[in-house]
Amino acid sequence: MAAAEYHDQKPEKLPPSIYIIGAQSTGKTTLVTALGEYFAQEAEFEGLVSQPHQVKEVARGVLLQHQFSASDITSSKTRALELQRLIIQAQAAAEGALQDKWYIADRSALDAVAYARQYVGEAEARRLREATVWQEIEDKMRRGVVVLCEPGGEWLMDDGVRLMPRDQGEWFALHSHFRVLLAECGIPYVVLPCSVSLLRQRVEFVLQVWKQKQTQTQKSH
Repeated sequence: MAAAEYHDQKPEKLPPSIYIIGAQSTGKTTLVTALGEYFAQEAEFEGLVSQPHQVKEVARGVLLQHQFSASDITSSKTRALELQRLIIQAQAAAEGALQDKWYIADRSALDAVAYARQYVGEAEARRLREATVWQEIEDKMRRGVVVLCEPGGEWLMDDGVRLMPRDQGEWFALHSHFRVLLAECGIPYVVLPCSVSLLRQRVEFVLQVWKQKQTQTQKSH
């Protein structure tokens, strides 16, 4: 297969970016990696002039750079809120660096608000959405494809870095915060059920939604 031709595209001509979001340990990073591998092989077949970039490990980078630990999220509301604020800034910067490109994002800035809502408080989480970058964040997510990964299955695994829920109730409560926030922000999304457990099926699920969005975008232009 011939290599795809690469050049920057005008934002209105770009394929929709993909946001894989949700609670911890729902298979997000694995799915993003698999999607990247698919597009690396099939970009030309899909009629794309460029492969997507990947926005990954933003939150993990903030944890390391600013010397936070996952336990800060539950042990100190002040530290937890500051961490989520820094994650929003870092996520916005990472996406902003790809202004004329399309991408697959492992998490989103909205993830940080969902965590703040669960572990700090609703009022504090609402204030995070008053950041100057928030409107642009919402607009980008509305133009893209947002896939919310449902908790469940066998993905709950402690890697020593991420915050682990105390039980299934806490895990699903965070998922509910995502759904509420997406509705409040008017961001369309689809839920990837945990029952769709095979990686190949999960990739196909996202691709189907992405192709539908791409068709809608092309028709609108």
